[in-house]
Amino acid sequence: MTVAPLRGTPKPPITSGSLDASSRGALDAAVAGLKARQADWVAVSVAGRIALLDELLHGVLDVADRWTAACLAAEGLDPSHPSAGEEALVGPYFILRNLRLLKKSLAGISAGGTPKIPGPVKTLPSGQVSARVFPQDLYDRIFYTGVTAEVWMEPGVTAANLADTQAVAYKKKDDGGVCLVLGGGNVSSIGPMDALYKLFVDNRVVVYKVHPVNVYLGPLLEEGFRALIDRGFLRQVYGGAAEGAYLCAHPEVDEIHITGSDKTYEAIVFGPGSAGETRKRENRPILTKPVTAELGNVSPVIVVPGPWSEGDLAYHAENLVTMLTNNAGFNCNATRVIVTDAGWSQRESLLGKVKEILARVPTRKAYYPGAADRYAAFLAQHPEAEQFGETQGEHLAWALIPGLDSARRDEICYTTEAFCGLFGETPLAAPSIPAFLEKAVAFANESLWGTLNATLLVHPKSLQDPAVARAVETAIADLRYGTVAVNHWAAIGYGLVITPWGAYPGHEPTDIQSGTGVVHNTLMFSRVEKSVVRAPFRVLPKPVWFATHRTAHKLTPKLSRFEAAPSLAKLPGIFSLALRG
Repeated sequence: MTVAPLRGTPKPPITSGSLDASSRGALDAAVAGLKARQADWVAVSVAGRIALLDELLHGVLDVADRWTAACLAAEGLDPSHPSAGEEALVGPYFILRNLRLLKKSLAGISAGGTPKIPGPVKTLPSGQVSARVFPQDLYDRIFYTGVTAEVWMEPGVTAANLADTQAVAYKKKDDGGVCLVLGGGNVSSIGPMDALYKLFVDNRVVVYKVHPVNVYLGPLLEEGFRALIDRGFLRQVYGGAAEGAYLCAHPEVDEIHITGSDKTYEAIVFGPGSAGETRKRENRPILTKPVTAELGNVSPVIVVPGPWSEGDLAYHAENLVTMLTNNAGFNCNATRVIVTDAGWSQRESLLGKVKEILARVPTRKAYYPGAADRYAAFLAQHPEAEQFGETQGEHLAWALIPGLDSARRDEICYTTEAFCGLFGETPLAAPSIPAFLEKAVAFANESLWGTLNATLLVHPKSLQDPAVARAVETAIADLRYGTVAVNHWAAIGYGLVITPWGAYPGHEPTDIQSGTGVVHNTLMFSRVEKSVVRAPFRVLPKPVWFATHRTAHKLTPKLSRFEAAPSLAKLPGIFSLALRG
């Protein structure tokens, strides 16, 4: 008997937090209070919203250090180790950046009716329109040297009507509504930034259910976001699946946004259990209100052959290891499959350096529920997996499964998101670099589950061949992913915040994969196809998110304070640490 392969994200385990779940009465009161304020939120002027964002910047900055400390404690990280810098970056820093960029966009709306696009708008060979959105200012150029980002619009958007697709909620105001935000528990900025998007871009008041995994942040969130909570535009509630299901079905909740698992999305839209599976097959949803979602992904990194030096190999081995080990592998944008050219003479050298660095990076507490079971499921199918570090107590060894067979459609590494510290490598045989790229893109699009993000690594000397340069541009255009990044980990599309973050458009509820809709997107585009981020092949100073960075724990708090109030006077202290990374 053939057993159907797992597909998507394994069903999330039941989780519990340290705070008591909100009662039905408290849930009803939260929704009723928001319903009474939805029209008032729509009526808040742009100037009033800018003032609110100023209050929020102060509020989040006030809790930033305690926020970071709480995450470090929960995830078992040593505050004195450089890896501790990750928590300030992916928590307070991203949120403060989001607030600052929203404020800038609202200033653009106040001045001219539309957020200002900082770079050129051009028409691509396909006829699609692309807008350069990054860098926005001098500070972006300083902190992200050589990095650019474009947003590619859906077909039908033109340079002439692009502005009409921005800030639609500000141009065509409705009566507002109540949005339920079910935030992810793996990264502390996810839920708060999703709530900000629904409030400031979609004009919805928000009931935010804190995820049980990071429920310990609840009091800090309430303190940092008090400017919205005190005015009745945001309500925070607690609980697990039962409370989430109750709110999803609540008659006064108008729409839902979820970050998490496709299995959770399906349970919301079609119902749980075998009855829900039947309704999914028959496309008979039990929920008809709008649902947007940012879900999982089997994220590929396509390594383009080229004349890499020893330094290049070492740098991108660090890059690849970071893409796995960041947050102990509990990222929807973590690299899951490295795609290489089987005939590239430096393939084994690159993999060898990846293994060397994996052996040096300390293992981490597998804090996200179900990680050990997921890890074991992959190792059961791949006992040959190479492990680095020790699986002991709450820690899991890092794992690499090289030499996967690209022809296997039932390969667990292709069909299922591991969501732990494990990834695979797939070599593809091709007679030339353009042929390899064509094959790699087809493999990513057709064999790997999900459409959230993909990364290309390509040496600048390779691009000197016009045929390779054309093939790379074709690959960027053909990859069906919501974010495509060149040389930087595609997670930067999440961290820049100005870029839309979400799945490639077109998924139906019966095959939702990485989701539907976008968040972040501070320039407020309404018809997005994908974000494209380009970076130099090697960046100096070393990116602060690299797993091997030596000063990240001291640097990232300074970056948070900079985002809250940019100043040239703060740059020397930042640079002195960055250069020692």
